[in-house]
Order: sequence, then C-alpha cells, then structure tokens
Amino acid sequence: MREASLWWVIAGGMIATYAGRLSFIALIPAERLPGWLRKALRFVPPAVLSALVAPELLRPFGPLDISLENTRLLAGLIASVIAWRLRNTWATLAAGLLAYVILAGR
Repeated sequence: MREASLWWVIAGGMIATYAGRLSFIALIPAERLPGWLRKALRFVPPAVLSALVAPELLRPFGPLDISLENTRLLAGLIASVIAWRLRNTWATLAAGLLAYVILAGR
C-alpha cells in the first residue's frame, strides 16, 4: 500500500469514528432517551476509566500482583482514599503520583 493510500485510510477511519460518536449527540436529543438509558449512560465514563486503570494497578508486569511490593497498587489505593475523602481530581492525581514516586524510591 502506498503511503498516500495509507493516510486516506487513516483519515477515513477517523471520520467514520467521529461521525458515529457525534450521531448520538447531534441526532438524538437527551430528552428523547428513556430515563433508564440516561441513568445507565452516567456510568460509562467511570467504567471506561476503571477498565484502563485496573490492569495497570493489578497486573503491572503481566501476572496478577496484589502484594505489598506492587507500588502501583499501593499508590492507586492512596489516590483512591484521597479521591474519596477530598473529591478533588488534582489532589488525587498529585497524591497518587507522589505516592508512587516515594514508594518506588525514585
């Protein structure tokens, strides 16, 4: 495949993905969605975030690691407590990063 063709394929994929996601926002007003669906859609962002973060905390190097030597898991637990108590995104990020740096000894 030529380089120009590859870029057209990438651009087409980007447009198709964006159009598919935009269609739910632009074509269907939120008022027309059933209440149960609107309620369920509120859980999508936390579910996606959990799906991205959990493997990095629980399986940092492949196999499941829930030991005290898993610095990522310990830093994640500390960040979770900060998030629960303070409900502040920046404080959570800072606490998690600081905890990881201290625990990893860097």
